Amino acid sequence: MWRLMLSLLLTSAVFAACSRLPNVQGKGEAFLQGVWNQDSIAHKEQLLNYTQHKFKFTCDSFYVDLTTHSKVNYYADSCFNNGVWKEYAKGVYEVRNDSLILEGTYTKANYKQKVTGCYQIGRYVRSFIVKSFESNKLSLVNASDQRECNLILKEKIVCEPKAL
Repeated sequence: MWRLMLSLLLTSAVFAACSRLPNVQGKGEAFLQGVWNQDSIAHKEQLLNYTQHKFKFTCDSFYVDLTTHSKVNYYADSCFNNGVWKEYAKGVYEVRNDSLILEGTYTKANYKQKVTGCYQIGRYVRSFIVKSFESNKLSLVNASDQRECNLILKEKIVCEPKAL
């Protein structure tokens, strides 16, 4: 009898601890909502390669356009494009303490999944340290290569969570 009671108690505790997540996207961080451009790169003339970012943060989602400039050909000649090419990614983000974590996938220019082609395919995972923030300026530091990414707010967005 006591085993049955204990079993029922444990079962009810497990079901009480579980809760269904809503089928609506999260609100994300209010300070990030908008379109942010990296208008300039410090010392770009001295770098072998660099990437300019254009981020769009809407609710808990991000979209990023990456324009890479390279003096060195890392790809097949048909992909090198005279050292300038664009890539795209989308996904979800999270801010933890002073870190901005982006997890998503590389996409085509229309933000549909990219499975073949030049440059990067598959998962897009990046971490940035939020160095400073003002209402129209955001300074990030890439956690993997310590390059600064200074962004200017081009358009403010108000999060309106959508159904998933």
